[in-house]
Amino acid sequence: MCLAVPAKLIECEADEAVADLHGNRVKISTLLVPQVQTGDWVLIHAGFAIQKLESDQAEATFAVLEDLNKHLDEPVPGV
Repeated sequence: MCLAVPAKLIECEADEAVADLHGNRVKISTLLVPQVQTGDWVLIHAGFAIQKLESDQAEATFAVLEDLNKHLDEPVPGV
């Protein structure tokens, strides 16, 4: 399963950025969303920022992912 995850941009230069992804710094491409700047929230997939997010959208996405993770940690019945 492939997911896009929110991250906050901490450095931006030309068509690349460094994003904070749950405390990890990752280098990403911003070619698909050239209007972003340091401090913005973006949705990241496969090393690319694919959409700019508002902070409330990022928080809502984190909440959904955390809830999903709780369910995935439960054993599958009958296995």
